[in-house]
Amino acid sequence: MSARYITTTLPYVNADPHLGHALEFVEADAFARALRLDGKEVFLNIGTDEHGAKIAQKATEAGQDPQTYVDEYAARFKVFADTLNISYDSFIRTTDPHHIAAAQEFWKRCNAAGDIYKAAYEVKYCIGCELEKTDSELVDGKCPLHPTLEIEIRREENYYFRFSRYQDALLKQYASHDDFLLPEERVRELVSFTSAGLKDFSISRRTEKLSWGVPVPGDDEHVIYVWFDALVNYVSAIGWPTNTSTFRKWWPVTQFAGKDNLRQQAAMWQAMLLSAGLPLSKQLFIHGFITSGGQKMSKSLGNVINPLDLVKKYGTDAVRYILLRHVNPLEDSDLTHEAIHEHYTAHLTNGLGNLVARVMKLAETNLSEPVDHLETTSFPQEYWDTLNAFEFNQTMDMVWRRIQASDERITNEKPFVIVRADAEKGRALISELVRELYMIAHLLNPFMPQTSETIKKAVLENKKPENLFPRI
Repeated sequence: MSARYITTTLPYVNADPHLGHALEFVEADAFARALRLDGKEVFLNIGTDEHGAKIAQKATEAGQDPQTYVDEYAARFKVFADTLNISYDSFIRTTDPHHIAAAQEFWKRCNAAGDIYKAAYEVKYCIGCELEKTDSELVDGKCPLHPTLEIEIRREENYYFRFSRYQDALLKQYASHDDFLLPEERVRELVSFTSAGLKDFSISRRTEKLSWGVPVPGDDEHVIYVWFDALVNYVSAIGWPTNTSTFRKWWPVTQFAGKDNLRQQAAMWQAMLLSAGLPLSKQLFIHGFITSGGQKMSKSLGNVINPLDLVKKYGTDAVRYILLRHVNPLEDSDLTHEAIHEHYTAHLTNGLGNLVARVMKLAETNLSEPVDHLETTSFPQEYWDTLNAFEFNQTMDMVWRRIQASDERITNEKPFVIVRADAEKGRALISELVRELYMIAHLLNPFMPQTSETIKKAVLENKKPENLFPRI
């Protein structure tokens, strides 16, 4: 049995979970579930990023010490993941003692490789990103991701990572591994960034200004820069550096990340791995953003879509369905409350839900016992082709074509009429429809696991279930 390690990025716990977090969690979970159904052993890692200036600032604003603050937010994200039915094997926190020890060991190895040095530090810095910014990355002197925040000019002596040393190695990796980074647009963007020349970046903060972080080994006057610390979670979650057998079993990793994380995940982290003498990641999938009404979601615009509110209204599997079928995984997508409601009604209430009710009512009324010879064969090649390209919407479209075909078959062949005229022929047709419904449930399992199990249970009991997606 082959092993696969999958991870999301770690959400930064300075605010409540949002729809972008839900998208990444659900995409990674669907991919993990599909691989498990294909007989692979899978380790899915999620968690929370809990150090840095923004956390210290938010804790102060809340009148709490940072540890109390992050404990509360980590618990919220765990409930969030559970609500979305994420089948994670690890929920790592960057305040975990093992992770802190791993981050310090990682630092030591990069230092031993000659890639860490002290230097004067004067850069433009966005506290929203917790990242240094070049002039070319700013728009009218502001970070385009955080236009309401002032860019800070920071001057002090800090430790630097010798990022520039790995420019050629990274460009070689991007050129020689076609599937290392998806989609292709992100490869072009990353090659352009790297080819322009990599600049060494600061990887520490002075303790007198920021005490909330992992102490730099051998220098209590500094804490490790939040990104350097957090990225190490991908190896610490699977036992590095103490449990080498577990680490070797799972590494390298398939990473899910948003496009605002492209540089950190596909360049900075990969250079850090090279420095520490570890293999590079297996693959990175970079998804787009979700907008609403053509604009970035914000409280001031009143267009924020809260995923937990959606779950309360429509149910977990309906929200998973929306994110996996009606959000383009490769590009930015727009969602509104109105569009979500239309998708729910058209494709779940009137689509899948109606088909299940029609087929199972026919079966319950006309079949004396449950249908046998139910198929749960391997997924079709088309299914894997789209899944391996992380085109979840295309995989879902394939399943919905089968749902539509079954609906049309009932309408055209009229089994409810045939069974009255020729009982044997009618029951045979109904049995075929039930078997196809069971296969549809099997195909839906990675995406809508609760719905899949409900349909399978109905088939095995030969009983029409309660409405799967009630009209709202």
